Amino acid sequence: MVAKRIFAYKKGEKMQISNDYKQWLIDLKGRIRQSQIKAAIKVNTELLRLYWDLGQDIVARQMETSWGSGFFEQLSKDLRSEFPDMSGFSVVNLTYCKRFYLFYGQAVPKLQQVVEEIPQQLAAGLQVSENKGDIIRQQATGELYNHPIFQIPWGHHIQLFSKCKSVKEALFYIKKTIENNWSRDVLALQIKSDLYTRQGKAISNFVNTLPAPNSDLAQQTLKDPYIFDFLQLAENYKERDVEIQLTNHITKFLLELGKGFAFVGRQYPLQLNEKEYFVDLLFYHIPMQCYVVIELKNKDFQPEFAGKLNFYLTLVDKTIKRQSENPTIGIMMCRGKDNLEVEYALQDIHKPIGVSEFNLEKILPDNLKSSLPSIEELEEELRKMGS
Repeated sequence: MVAKRIFAYKKGEKMQISNDYKQWLIDLKGRIRQSQIKAAIKVNTELLRLYWDLGQDIVARQMETSWGSGFFEQLSKDLRSEFPDMSGFSVVNLTYCKRFYLFYGQAVPKLQQVVEEIPQQLAAGLQVSENKGDIIRQQATGELYNHPIFQIPWGHHIQLFSKCKSVKEALFYIKKTIENNWSRDVLALQIKSDLYTRQGKAISNFVNTLPAPNSDLAQQTLKDPYIFDFLQLAENYKERDVEIQLTNHITKFLLELGKGFAFVGRQYPLQLNEKEYFVDLLFYHIPMQCYVVIELKNKDFQPEFAGKLNFYLTLVDKTIKRQSENPTIGIMMCRGKDNLEVEYALQDIHKPIGVSEFNLEKILPDNLKSSLPSIEELEEELRKMGS
């Protein structure tokens, strides 16, 4: 028997209050009070530690098994009564605390060991003193203080353990959230667009054309496909709707490109002898200290596209790149591509080029599908933003 059954419980009956529950509740209230004091200094970290600690207790003591399905309702009632001005003790949020611990527990081996230790001691009939329990808890939580999971808000975590398929995926989004200071809405958007599977997946020749670690950093800036579904207009749109989208467009476009991109211009002119050439989109990547040329093609990739983009990269390097800056990178965005064809097209090109697909569509009601803009409309909006 893994956990000591405190009382007989039948489904539908009101939970009976046992001495063990009362003692645990007193201990929990004390910890909550301590957390409230510390929260004045580290609000989010202490709140997450409290939720983690609560989730650990629920799992380790097998409280639902011992006390029945009325456990969460009773705990919510008791905590709300004791802390009427403190939110977070609803039945739903208390179940989230359990999910929080179960989801991330495998990412922190020390805490997983603690989870296993308490039931083993109970099964062996050993008494775990309060002092021993405190020592175990302090050792376990001490390793978490600097862990990334305690550096983002609780609302972000609810998004993550509700929607991510693995801890590895969640940790990817946690890292990106910390790096980019994403709000909860932005995080939800990135999860919905499946950034985890798109990041760094484009085909490129960066390994052969860029020195390490720039080649890896450049690869991680690429996505495949890029999602431009934020450009949508209903059939009965008004001029003000267009103005709003134009105002917001470049911010959303940069968000999709990722951290570090600065917009330089659309149809950016480059001079060679008496002839002028125009690149679709020119950006500057601040961390990599290099220009990035983006070419948009409203058709599937063709090998000759790589040659033209290679020419543009040479022009940028020869005309506007400073000696202290790194080589210009090219990104070709097409409607579709044959991966093997792309690999062959890039094999003997010595300028760094990556090739990705882009997608303007998402699942929409039928009455909105016809309003999706063409690539020409996308380019026109960028031209107006850059003028």
